[in-house]
Amino acid sequence: MNESDNQIEIQEEEELITDDDLEAELLEDRIIVWNPKVGSYLYKNGFYGKPVGIRKPKHFNFTRPLELSLIEASYLLSKNKLRIKRALTKEMVTYEELKSIGEQYYDRFTEKFLVYTDLRNRGYIIRPGLKFGADFAIYEHGPGIDHSPLIVHVLSRGVELSPIELVRAGRLATTVRKKFTIATVLLDGTPRYFMFSWFKP
Repeated sequence: MNESDNQIEIQEEEELITDDDLEAELLEDRIIVWNPKVGSYLYKNGFYGKPVGIRKPKHFNFTRPLELSLIEASYLLSKNKLRIKRALTKEMVTYEELKSIGEQYYDRFTEKFLVYTDLRNRGYIIRPGLKFGADFAIYEHGPGIDHSPLIVHVLSRGVELSPIELVRAGRLATTVRKKFTIATVLLDGTPRYFMFSWFKP
């Protein structure tokens, strides 16, 4: 069975999804939306998560569970767009509990979450940027619809970026035709962005 066999059309999908359906489970550091209709809905309305076993979804509807990152799940939980329960106890996970779990598993989780939230609130689609050597890839409309013009790497305040690292990041961004952006978070929790433009003298 290939990837296309696991993607089906769901008629009138949005009409079938209610607030009660928007539920996921916490498995250590993974968030799984088991209901494929709910997973398809979340992917369609914001490109959240990744369908399990489908590397590049060809359309918005699929029959696999959806895996969300802790950052994505924390954002959805903060916006009351998702409920999360523990897989074993079935107890509901609060926003603060999920953020605490994220801080246990991931370096600079809170800073990355604040940057992610700020960019989402500005209307951008945020996807993982690992393949570009950054934390996030930023889209105006979404993968498969337009190309990502920016990649964003989150650094803690006061961390020094060596000239070699900066040149390496710039070359990578130029190779993939994207603008390299560094994000830091101020003491008041406000993200600040530094975008680099590269030119030949």
